[in-house]
Amino acid sequence: MKKAITYVGCVALTEVAGLIVGMLTREGTQLYASTIVKPPLSPPGIVFPVAWTVLYALMGVGLARILLAPNAFSRGRAIALFAVQLALNLVWSFIFFGAGNYGIALAELVCMLVVVILMMKEFAGVDGFAAKLQVPYAAWLCFATYLNAGVLALNG
Repeated sequence: MKKAITYVGCVALTEVAGLIVGMLTREGTQLYASTIVKPPLSPPGIVFPVAWTVLYALMGVGLARILLAPNAFSRGRAIALFAVQLALNLVWSFIFFGAGNYGIALAELVCMLVVVILMMKEFAGVDGFAAKLQVPYAAWLCFATYLNAGVLALNG
């Protein structure tokens, strides 16, 4: 029962955090969708909430696996890096959609990607599968970096 509660709680944490940020940046997201010139390969708007729902779930499952793993030296660092990357993830939406500051958003996104890679390394030391669950997230962040850089180049 403890395992199930941990998994549900961790997935709920990430999903609710993403949902709240999505609600708070909805106006900026709508403005972005209707006025910003987007780079080639930009997916349709419906892709983003679907992708993020899956990615937040994978983050939550990974965190649960770390929390449930037997005591490990690097578990504390793994959890700390998880918290930092999640905070960066949530703040990015406010910078990009809320403030429309694409340059700062790009720099923040690169920092987030570095933290996610470090988190994956720490996760791997505790639970290899938890680290592998973050591969789609890291890949999506690489794609998001391309999109953010393209928006910056095309829109100043």
